Amino acid sequence: MAALCNRFSKACATITNRHFKISTYVRSMSNVPENTVYGGPKPQNPDQRVTLTSLRTKHRKGEAITMVTAYDYPSAVHLDTAGIDIALVGDSASMVVHGHDTTLPITLDEMLMHCRSVARGAKRPLLVGDLAFGTYESSSQQAVDTAVRVLKEGGMDAIKLEGGAPSRISAAKHIVEAGIAVMGHVGLTPQAISVLGGFRPQGRNVLSAVKVVETALALQEAGCFSVVLECVPAPVAAAATSVLRIPTIGIGAGPFCSGQVLVYHDLLGMMQHPHHAKVTPKFCKQFAQVGEVINKALSDYKQEVENRSFPGALHSPYKINTTEVDGFLKELQKMGLDEAAAAAAEAAEKVEANR
Repeated sequence: MAALCNRFSKACATITNRHFKISTYVRSMSNVPENTVYGGPKPQNPDQRVTLTSLRTKHRKGEAITMVTAYDYPSAVHLDTAGIDIALVGDSASMVVHGHDTTLPITLDEMLMHCRSVARGAKRPLLVGDLAFGTYESSSQQAVDTAVRVLKEGGMDAIKLEGGAPSRISAAKHIVEAGIAVMGHVGLTPQAISVLGGFRPQGRNVLSAVKVVETALALQEAGCFSVVLECVPAPVAAAATSVLRIPTIGIGAGPFCSGQVLVYHDLLGMMQHPHHAKVTPKFCKQFAQVGEVINKALSDYKQEVENRSFPGALHSPYKINTTEVDGFLKELQKMGLDEAAAAAAEAAEKVEANR
């Protein structure tokens, strides 16, 4: 028995050593990005992920929930670093990324591309993907099929759908029954601008205000874990928030919601060109003027390239020693490329002089 245990221990040690060697080899492979712009991909830590359970805990404690849109890897990394609770891959990408005047033109395939990019960058937030216009209205089955794709192909944790018509409530219910978390969206629903007559606030008269509350309640009963309230008066949002057992996320809905959401480009102040200036909502606070910084950086870059001050020695890091330069010049001359040899020689002299 003792001999058997001894043999087993040696086998385990051998396996452990082999595993260590394999792990060391894999980490040294050239296709593993160990030092990229953002430090390389980071493994998910289940203990740090925002989940529906952790959102419910925040809601129960009365702690505000933060949500921001993200559309690509860099914006997702920024949200992740800032500790934002929910990253919404919104169909607003149609306007702020693709340059359309509404959210209607963006396709499911385009949305899935944005979802995948965000999923690679945001490891902590709960990931919610919008169902694009035209991908869930025909039937509850279509809605379920689309939602499944958003999770399986897009890497999202949940989906968001707009509206409170009976068919939308039914779609939300069927998606939840399929095992997919759903966030509702009432008030101003941008996908319905054809019916609403434009981007118009809702809940500004008795009937409309009551409808907002009733729709939010219906979405809760359908199984939604949260509801976005967009462009409704603060008292209406407060009433909906009070009556619901699930958190409300406000956007242009006053300070009484369970949390807030803003569009990434809006809150960063990236609206310095005519299209963004046209679509920037009244309710958005710009927490920075990133657009002005970007414009200045591009202008400075253009100027330095044109006056040939960029790139200087600091940004020309790759060197070739004198011996190699001489050999290179001789090879160029053998090839009959005297002008190229002269240009290389002159460049080498200038580089040496600027050291």
